[in-house]
Amino acid sequence: MSTLVARPIARPISGRRSNDQRHALVAVAHVRLMMLMLLIMAGFLLVIGRIALLGLLGTPAGAATLTANPVVRGDILDRNGQPLARTIEAWTIGVRPPELLGDRQALAGQLATLMPAHDSAWYLDRLTMKGKFTYLEKHASPALVNQIHALGEPGIVFAREPERLYPQSTLAAHALGYIGPTATDLHIMGRAGIERAFDARLTDPAQRGKPIALSIDSRVQAAMESELGRAMVSFKAKDATGIVLDVRTGEVIAMVSLPVYNPNKLSGTSIDALRNNVTQSVYELGSTFKPITMAAAIESGTVTSMARRFDATVPLKVGRFTIHDDRGDEQKRWLNIPETLIYSSNIATARIAEEMGKDKLTAMFTAMGFGERPSIELRERAGPIWPKYWGNTTLMTTAFGHGIAVTPLHLANAYATLVNGGIWRPTTMLKVAPGAAPAGRRVLSEATSARMRQLLRMIVLLGTGKKGEAPGYRVGGKTGTAEVAGAGGYSKKANVSTFAAAFPMDSPRYVVVAMLNSPIGNAESFGLTTAAWTAAPVVSRVIARTGSLLGVTPDMKRDIDVSELMPLVWHGAGDRKNAE
Repeated sequence: MSTLVARPIARPISGRRSNDQRHALVAVAHVRLMMLMLLIMAGFLLVIGRIALLGLLGTPAGAATLTANPVVRGDILDRNGQPLARTIEAWTIGVRPPELLGDRQALAGQLATLMPAHDSAWYLDRLTMKGKFTYLEKHASPALVNQIHALGEPGIVFAREPERLYPQSTLAAHALGYIGPTATDLHIMGRAGIERAFDARLTDPAQRGKPIALSIDSRVQAAMESELGRAMVSFKAKDATGIVLDVRTGEVIAMVSLPVYNPNKLSGTSIDALRNNVTQSVYELGSTFKPITMAAAIESGTVTSMARRFDATVPLKVGRFTIHDDRGDEQKRWLNIPETLIYSSNIATARIAEEMGKDKLTAMFTAMGFGERPSIELRERAGPIWPKYWGNTTLMTTAFGHGIAVTPLHLANAYATLVNGGIWRPTTMLKVAPGAAPAGRRVLSEATSARMRQLLRMIVLLGTGKKGEAPGYRVGGKTGTAEVAGAGGYSKKANVSTFAAAFPMDSPRYVVVAMLNSPIGNAESFGLTTAAWTAAPVVSRVIARTGSLLGVTPDMKRDIDVSELMPLVWHGAGDRKNAE
C-alpha cells in the first residue's frame, strides 16, 4: 500500500508578496502627500508673494491724495479761544481701477445710489480710468463707509486722513484763508490768509501743541459780517468791506470782505469771492481823507487857529478843472476849520492843501503808510495808486481823497493814528499780550490828535456823520463818497461810499470802517447812495451791537468837550439835511 504526501503551500512567499504591495502603497501615499504639501506651500507662497508685490508696487489709498503731506496743521483760535480752524481725522473713499473684480457698470449704479452727489456716468468714468487711484469721496461719514464696504469690492479702498475744518463756516474766511496744493506741487500748504502767512509755524511739529491765537473776536466779526451783508444786499452793492481796529495795539478785531466764501468747500468759488478787498483792493476813498489833510495842516503850522476862514463862496477853478461843493447856502461862505469838515467842503479843503504845499501833504500821507503796502502779516496786500505827477490840481484833489487810491486797511490805520494820540502802529492779525503793543512811530503831536478827536466828534453831532452815531458810545467819524474810477474816467452813476469812525471819542478804543462799492439807492436811503445814508448806518449798528462786548460801557452823560468849538459853527448846521 502506497501513501501520497502533498507538499505544503509556501506561505512565506505569499506573505512577502503582500508585504511588498503594502510598501508600494505607502510609498505612493507618501509621494501624494508630498505633492499635496508642495501644492499647499506653492499656494501659500503665491499668496505671500502677491501680498509682498502689492506692498512694494501697489498704490496706497492716500498716495494720490491732495493731502500728500502727512503733517497735521495746528489750530487757529480767535482772541477768546474759540476755534476758527482745526484739523480732524476724516474718512476718504477711493478706487484702484486695475484691482476691480466686479461689473463696473453695475458698481457705478450702486455708488450713484449711495453717493447721489454724482450720477452713475461720473462714477463709471472713474471706475474705468487708466490711472492707479482716484478719489470717490473725501468727506465720507462712517455710515457711508460701512455701506460702501458692504458692496464687497476689493478695488474700493478706505482711509482716515487729516482734514482741515473751519467750524464757523464762512466767518472770517478772508482773514483765515484756505489750504490746497500749488499749481506745480501736490504738497498741501496755506494758499491765503493766516493759513498762508503762518504756514511754516502751523506745520511745524514742534509747534503742534501751540495753536495760533488771532486778534479777531468772532462775536464782533459776526456782527460786522451781518450788518455789512445786510447793507450790501439792500443797496445791491458790488462788494463791501468792514474793519474794526484796536487803536492802542493795532490789533484787527474784525476783518470783513464781501462777497465771502466757505473755506470748507472751495469748489465753484469765484475769483471775486476769494479776493480780500480789505487788503488787496485799492479805492479812492473821497472825503474820508479830509481829516487827514486837516491834521497835516494843523501839525505843520499851516492852520494855527480854528477860527481861520477859507473862501468857499464859489467853485474853485484849477487849470481845466473846477472843484465844486454840492451843498446849500450854509456852505457858500468863508468857512472856518470845524465848518470845513462838518459841511465836507472840497473847496475849502483844496485851498488849505494849496497853502500847505505838496511836501507837507505828501509827508503826512507817507507817515500814515499810504506810500506802501498795508502793514500786516497777510501776504495778500495791494500797493497804493500814488500820483506820478504832483501838480497843483493833484495836490488839491488828493486832499479830499481823489486821485490817490489806498486799501480800506490803510484808512483804518490812519484813523487810529488820528485819535490815539498820534502814534502810527503796524496792524496785526495776532493777539497782542497786555503791554506788548509795538511802540510805533509818532506822526502827530498829542495836541493835534486831541483836536482831531473834537473835530471828528462834531462831524457826527452836526454834520454828514449823524447817522453813524450810536447813543452812549460817543462816535466820531467822517463820511466819504467818491465816484468810481475806471478806464474811461470817473463814473457819474457809481460811487464808493465809506464811513470811517472811532469810539468813544473822549478816550478812543476802536476804529470802525464800513465801505460799500457802487451801492444803488432805495427807499431806505430816499434814493441816495452817499455814505451818510449807506455806510454810516452800518457803523452805527455795529458799534451798538459790539461796544459793550469790547468793554466800552455806553454812557449818555459822558462826552468829549467841544464847547470851545461850538460857537464857531454856523447856527443852521444842526438842522441841515445831510446829503453826503
